[in-house]
Amino acid sequence: MNGLIMDYELNISAILRRAETLFGRKELVTRLPDKSFHLYTYADFAARARRLASALFGLGVKDGDRVATLCWNHYQHLEVYFGVPISGNVVHTLNLRLSPADLAYIANHAGDKVLIVDESLLPLYDAIKDQVEFEHVIRIGDEYEELLASGDPEWDYPDIDERAAAVMCYTSGTTGRPKGVLYSHRAIAVHSLASTQSGTLGISERDTVLPVVPMFHANAWGFPFTCTLVGAKQVFPGPHLDPETLLDAFESQRVTITGGVPTIWLGILQLLDAEPDRWDLSSLRSMIVGGSAAPRSLIEGFERRHGIHVCHAWGMTEMAPLGTVSELTSALEDAAEDVQFAYRAKQGTPAPFVEIRAANEDGIVPWDGKTMGELEVRGAWIASGYYEDDSQADRWTDDGWFQTGDIVTIEEGGYIEIQDRSKDVIKSGGEWISSVALENAIMGHPAVAEAAVIAVPDEKWQERPLAVVVFKEGRSATQEELRDFISPHFAKWQLCDRFEFVDEIPKTAVGKFRKTALREQFAQATVEA
Repeated sequence: MNGLIMDYELNISAILRRAETLFGRKELVTRLPDKSFHLYTYADFAARARRLASALFGLGVKDGDRVATLCWNHYQHLEVYFGVPISGNVVHTLNLRLSPADLAYIANHAGDKVLIVDESLLPLYDAIKDQVEFEHVIRIGDEYEELLASGDPEWDYPDIDERAAAVMCYTSGTTGRPKGVLYSHRAIAVHSLASTQSGTLGISERDTVLPVVPMFHANAWGFPFTCTLVGAKQVFPGPHLDPETLLDAFESQRVTITGGVPTIWLGILQLLDAEPDRWDLSSLRSMIVGGSAAPRSLIEGFERRHGIHVCHAWGMTEMAPLGTVSELTSALEDAAEDVQFAYRAKQGTPAPFVEIRAANEDGIVPWDGKTMGELEVRGAWIASGYYEDDSQADRWTDDGWFQTGDIVTIEEGGYIEIQDRSKDVIKSGGEWISSVALENAIMGHPAVAEAAVIAVPDEKWQERPLAVVVFKEGRSATQEELRDFISPHFAKWQLCDRFEFVDEIPKTAVGKFRKTALREQFAQATVEA
């Protein structure tokens, strides 16, 4: 005996086996298309996931084959999330908000063998079916139930190598073709465990979790795997993502944790402000916001006016996706409330097993909260390269760090604050201006619903900031009023020269502002003027 620890595989089979053994009676709830609720237990779910794993062999799926999904957030999608990896294959979630051309490219590049698709999304499948070569297409409904019925109810868990591929996601392709990222069983297991920590997402068995973030985007931030690991009650919204229906579900299911992008929460905040006494949200202890920087006004609005705690997090598809979480450390417990809100609006400190640094042309930058550089990360669940694509191999440094493309400052203690994306930062007269800081300040104005800031060409200064603004219904403000509102927070040369007022800001497939479209529209107009 050499006294070493057991060679125990950290895999998705172990996560599901634990849930089935310990939490069999806990509920899983799905909002159906008719807005009624489907309820069953972890025991039901695990049995169906195991049958699915067995049934896939009958379709000829084996040895790491890709099984694609084109689905909303619901219990059948959760079964696929687990049934495919525990069979030794790879589940590949297709982002239904991408263009048909991108979807076809992704499915072909990944080599997807099977597609499992919602009935409501068949028109999207029809738009790509002549461009892809799925061997089997299974519709959620009778076809899916027939597939499960063909599986072996006694099928048992294999002990899969933790370094085998389990899940696959693609980036949204904002800079060129979408890029594929493969996550190992080990990466999913360690990411799930880290997400239960009190300094990160803090998910436990006592929680009821409703992920608004789609299961087709970055593993729904890992919620399905983390919740299953600890046996938390899971509530799936289906396709119903409007503020009113989500608030109804938060109340009726006594949701304790939810998560989504800022655009979702901005709509919910407006509805709560309009009808503050309509919903009882006393059970909701954490509203996680990520996907893009959360305006401080959003965080303060929920907490000051509605008593709802907002947890600001940051991550990327390449990071499975959790990177940092902005929960206050003990050093800030006694700080003034204004200081605490300022820190809560930052991206926070790294999760366990994620390391951070930043670099610029002068080398690795100091953690002084002032010096800007590109954030680089490494860790237990961070990709080491893109699937079958070396076109951006230079995003990984020679010593193994991933270059995120985010321009940040890092404070002593590890608090990071994203100043901009490297492609969005505004270089004016040789100085950097943060579009993110300007956006967040503008969105603090009571009349503003959304604001995106872009660089436009300038003959004298090279680039200048332009703000594109959407007002709340029935509200308005002048360009001068908005500039005066934000002027206390910026040097005069950093202020926007122009404000453009629009009805809607175009967004990417994951709900971020599509600044490429804005630059094409307004930068060209600036040049022509």
